[in-house]
Amino acid sequence: MTAADHAQVVALMEAYFEGLHQADSTMLRRVFHPQLSYVCATEGDELYLDLDTYMARVDGREPPAGRGDPRDEAILEIAFGSPRIARVTARMSMMGRDYLDFLTLVRHAGEWRIVTKAFTYLPRKD
Repeated sequence: MTAADHAQVVALMEAYFEGLHQADSTMLRRVFHPQLSYVCATEGDELYLDLDTYMARVDGREPPAGRGDPRDEAILEIAFGSPRIARVTARMSMMGRDYLDFLTLVRHAGEWRIVTKAFTYLPRKD
């Protein structure tokens, strides 16, 4: 894809990471597709949510930023399949856990949006 597409996805990921760090559902709703599918794939803790249910959970949590937790995240891969679909692999640490995210992005109303967030917990890197 184009350099502009790549830059837009990187900007979306920055908003995603910041929105999670601030527990800011308003910011996160701007990066998620309205039909988001949220999937925790950790064995024994499987969970499937829609956007509104997930945002209610975000609204109910103490923001990691408010607890003084530093941001710790990385984009591991961005792959474009076509002008309308992309995949991002990312990792982050938050709320005492390390996460691996597989995010599927689609173009929605001319902008990239996360339509699927599938993730698992990783062993701590302490």
